[in-house]
Formats: sequence, C-alpha cells, structure tokens
Amino acid sequence: MASKQQYFDLSNYKEEILKGNTSFLSRAITLGESTLDAHRQLIQELLLELMPHTGTSIRVGVSGIPGAGKSTLIESLGTYLIEKFHLKVAVLAIDPTSELNHGSILGDKTRMELLSRSDQAFIRPSPSQSNLGGVTRNTREAVYLCEAAGYDVILIETVGVGQSETAVQSMVDFFMMLQIVGGGDDLQAIKRGIYEHIDLLVVHKADQDQINQARKEAANFKKMFSLFPPKESQWIPQAMSCSSLDKTGIDQLWETLLEYKKQTQSSGYFQKKRTDQKIAWYQELQQEQLNRFLRTHPKLKIGLDQIQAEMIAKNHSPLEASKQLEQLLTALFSKT
Repeated sequence: MASKQQYFDLSNYKEEILKGNTSFLSRAITLGESTLDAHRQLIQELLLELMPHTGTSIRVGVSGIPGAGKSTLIESLGTYLIEKFHLKVAVLAIDPTSELNHGSILGDKTRMELLSRSDQAFIRPSPSQSNLGGVTRNTREAVYLCEAAGYDVILIETVGVGQSETAVQSMVDFFMMLQIVGGGDDLQAIKRGIYEHIDLLVVHKADQDQINQARKEAANFKKMFSLFPPKESQWIPQAMSCSSLDKTGIDQLWETLLEYKKQTQSSGYFQKKRTDQKIAWYQELQQEQLNRFLRTHPKLKIGLDQIQAEMIAKNHSPLEASKQLEQLLTALFSKT
C-alpha cells in the first residue's frame, strides 16, 4: 500500500491539476486509461475530489470522415480562441487502434504543431481502444480532468469512422460534423443517420477556387435540415463553409456555437443535456462495476467458465449459453 501511495499522492495530484499543471493532468488521464482495477479506483477517487471544480467549459464534439481536415480545423479554431479571446483550449484527439497489434499512431500533436506550442493549449491524443463510438472508454473522465485544470473549451476529435460517431453526443454540448467540398451525394449522406444528430455541419476545405461550390453545398444542407422534424433543443442545425487554409469562416463557426449555447441555456435544454451526460456517465460506471463483479465473484467466475466450456464442448449456441447464465444468476441472487 505504501508503494501505491508513493506512486499516486491524491492531494498532490488534486493541487497540481487545479493549478493547471499539464504534466499531472497527462498522468491522471493515463491512469484513467488503465484497465487495472486499482488504477480505476484511484482515478475515481481523484475525480471525486475534483468534481466541484468542473462543469464550466463548453464541450464540443468534432467528427468527420478521415481526410475531412478535423485536426486542421481544430488547430485553426483553437488558435483563434487563444489569440482573440485568451481562452484555454483542450483537445482530446482519439486515434484509431489496430485490431491486430492494438497499436495507435497518436500523431495529433504533430498535425497540430502550431497549437501545441501555446501555453494556453493542451493536446492529448489517446487510442480509441477499438471503441465503437469513436471515443475512448475514459474520454468522459478526461473531459472533467481538463475542466478542473481550468480549460474553457474542450474539443473532442473522434476517429471519424462513420455512424457510430454519434456516441460522442452523450458527452458534449455541441456536435459538429465536417464534410469536404464535393464529398458525395447529399441525400446519401443524410441516410447515414449521423446528420440527424449534429448541431453544425461544416463544408470544409472551401479554399480559393472551391469557395462557390462549398457555399452552394452548405446552402443545400441547410435546406435539407429544414425538412427534419424539430429537435428537442428546438435548435435548427446550421450549415456553413469554412477554410482552415485561408482562415475563413472560423469566426462564424465560433459565433454559431455561442448562439447555440445562448439559445439552449435560455430554453433550459443546455442544463438538461448536462444532466443527460451525467446519467450516461453513471450508466457507464454501473456497467463497469457489474462487469468487475462478474469477473471477480468466485462462484460466478467458475460458473461463467463452465458455461463457456460446455458451449464449446457440446456445440451449444450462444443463446443456450445465455439461458444457462440467466439460470446461474437467478440461483445465485435468490439465495441472498
């Protein structure tokens, strides 16, 4: 126990993170990414101490297919917010993880070289760990850690692999999707489903000779959004063109985000969404604790192993094995 205390001094971590110490912030996020139960317990103890200092940022999800320029746009937006408004900007960039060797490139600091040089910016690349939702298992905890460290805007860049990206919605206030100029059939894009959940669509890379086409595509998307049923937030999704290369549209993007925040705070939806984020986090923790219980309960562990072995040996279907699991759980909990 003494060695664990040397490795992780809770009060010291809390103090340093509240000071904005990025070294301690990075270490805490790394600890949260661990799958060891002891580490999971430590990070949750730290978060309990830091929770009174969270909730003050604007949380923004940024999605789009690979090549849409997510990192470039985030760097332009982050630099704009730091230089013009002196805001602190945190970027949680999720990189794809290989299914074969579980490795990840983690190259977002390289792609955001200018932003990474600012003392007002914090860029944290993390492996997706094969998560379907395009965000890591502990992205939500990283958001709270960054808020405790004093960051005003938190940008979550997802891996950009498709419709599953909507999972990021459960942890952000505002969700934007990037579409490149000439990115394909607009109607087909809507059928993918993700567009039904966004707050802003950005037709990106609207550079020089592409400007007129980009504006036309943005106008078409805006018309399409008007055909969608009203959202619970009563916010009508916006569409705009933007060029990170030419530095055009960045100010309009930020103004749109602020207008969304103002409108949803006035209607009460902003706070409702924050409550929904809290519920989603609780449900994730609930599932984590249930999984831990299944792994560590002596009788359950033996029973689970036996059910799986029998399924293979007797060529049972997973449905039959699931039925056996239900009987095991019923028998176990009926005795308690």
